[in-house]
Amino acid sequence: MDRLGIEMLSVFGMPPIEYVHLTADLGCRYITTGLVGFAPLKNSGYPPFSLRDDHRLRREFLAVMGDRGVSISLGEGLLIAPGIDVRSYAADLDIMAALRIPRINTVSLEPDLARTFDELAVLTASAAERNIVTCIEPVVGLTIADLPTALAAVEYVDRDEISLLIDTMHVARFGATADDLRSLPAHRIGYVQLCDTTFQPRLKNYAEEAMYERLAPGEGDLPLADMLAALPDDCVVGLEVPMRSRAGAGVSAYDRLAPCVNSARALLARVDQTH
Repeated sequence: MDRLGIEMLSVFGMPPIEYVHLTADLGCRYITTGLVGFAPLKNSGYPPFSLRDDHRLRREFLAVMGDRGVSISLGEGLLIAPGIDVRSYAADLDIMAALRIPRINTVSLEPDLARTFDELAVLTASAAERNIVTCIEPVVGLTIADLPTALAAVEYVDRDEISLLIDTMHVARFGATADDLRSLPAHRIGYVQLCDTTFQPRLKNYAEEAMYERLAPGEGDLPLADMLAALPDDCVVGLEVPMRSRAGAGVSAYDRLAPCVNSARALLARVDQTH
């Protein structure tokens, strides 16, 4: 499936070159990245890295992506938060443009909804100056926590360069349905993150569950075929399936993610047959 990718959350801070090879070996075309390593598992053994500071790594990253037919579908890490002026992200956006990143994703930790909307507008405009489009992701427990608020944010910014990121776990947990997804303006949906989960919490802390323990498509309760059928068929579908418990048990990233890729391909094939 040409639109299938592996999200950075799934690989727990794997260095960029290794991440590209893994993704290509899994038969996928897309990865996501922040500018610094995200390594929440102490036993992963992955060294820290910085695409912000390491010019050589950026060159090698671009070269290996070209060699393996992989590209970056989404840039992460540009948060809206108290005390942060999103104009300060200008240098990071320049680096993301140099890495040929076409789209960034943001979430809001800023409790003031009006300031969230204003900062989102500034971030979207700044990214657009670099030919980068912006996604806003509704996340349970954050300021933009559901589809109506996310759509209101997009409409407030009122630019072609902004859209929604749909994460199947968050959508299910804030109670939206496939019909709710279908009711969204299709041109306002820019990206999909795919995983399965249960309707009932599996950990006490939602953020911890979302960051560390998701399920492969088909292992949980979600009506993923209906959800995907309600979404545009030209969006990248990134597998965001962090599995801390399996990683901790010594299961390699390839062996954790290969079943996810296989089940996602089967799922997308079913959806494509119904369109």
